[in-house]
Amino acid sequence: MTTTVAIAGATGYAGAEILRLLLGHPAYLAGELKIGALCGHSNAGQKVGELMPHLPQLADRTIVATTVENLSGHDVVFLALPHGHSARLGQALGEDTVVIDCAADFRLKDKSAWEEYYGGEYAGSWPYGVPEIPGHREQLKGTKRVAVAGCFPTAITLGALPAVAGGFIAPDLSVIAVTGVSGAGKKASVSLLGAETMGNLRAYNPGGNHRHTPEIVQNLSAFSSSNTPLKVTFTPILAPLSRGILATVTADLTPGTTPEAVRAAYLDYYRDEPFCLVLPEGQQPETHNVVGTNMVHIQAHVDTRAGKLIVTAAVDNLCKGTAGGAVQCMNLSLGLEETAGLPLAAVAP
Repeated sequence: MTTTVAIAGATGYAGAEILRLLLGHPAYLAGELKIGALCGHSNAGQKVGELMPHLPQLADRTIVATTVENLSGHDVVFLALPHGHSARLGQALGEDTVVIDCAADFRLKDKSAWEEYYGGEYAGSWPYGVPEIPGHREQLKGTKRVAVAGCFPTAITLGALPAVAGGFIAPDLSVIAVTGVSGAGKKASVSLLGAETMGNLRAYNPGGNHRHTPEIVQNLSAFSSSNTPLKVTFTPILAPLSRGILATVTADLTPGTTPEAVRAAYLDYYRDEPFCLVLPEGQQPETHNVVGTNMVHIQAHVDTRAGKLIVTAAVDNLCKGTAGGAVQCMNLSLGLEETAGLPLAAVAP
């Protein structure tokens, strides 16, 4: 039996990355997965070869309009669209279709948080697409609906989760995360021009204003044993990189926490997770070591003088942070090997 896959937003960065991964997927190579409708908006009618020459296998395919009709009839539909555009399509597709949304439309469980950070009509929530969060893998197996996590929340959640769950830190996290420009999507913007970004670093949406803040809080609060609500102050920084996120999470240590206990907890937490690598002591995550992979590289360091825990985590925002996470969830939904088609090794140098 052949599984058919369609992509809405196929010519964007996330959509193109999904295609790159699917073209190397064992099911595709065996003829058991077929890439169907490739949908776009402004690019409808153009050839893939004109728009994405890095995908030669699809060069002769034509981008079609993003409509329910073009997406219907496929076994799996990836929605790689801007926030606020997925809900209508996702709700219109049949219950037998696996719909995997890479936007934020179905991530938040709290309606008030959606209204505060995104606005518009609240569409509800779907199973959340980070299998490494305890309990989520079971929810994703066989599901027909998936809300893929944001790129920042993927890195920050997986970096901080063992410390929060282990009670090693106070529920008050300070996060600074450096990101490449592809995280803003494939749209024309003066602030993303090469002349504006090269040789420059710029913080944006600080002070709890970034839309991924409630998602991070939602993820980590579920594992906090503190009687005090978990708080996150999050400052993203735009860097002259095409891909990559390096997140640094800092929090006060709880009394009695030792470096040995933290190290052991992190190693144990991710011992059986193929995409989470706790680096050897003294080695720090670097974005170039995860480019093109579905990996999260993590390090936890105890600053005994300051009484702080500093966690660093690196991901490729387009792979593990979006498209790789989406394909990982597709694998779980379809009963395939979870790691199928997902690279572990980065390109170096």
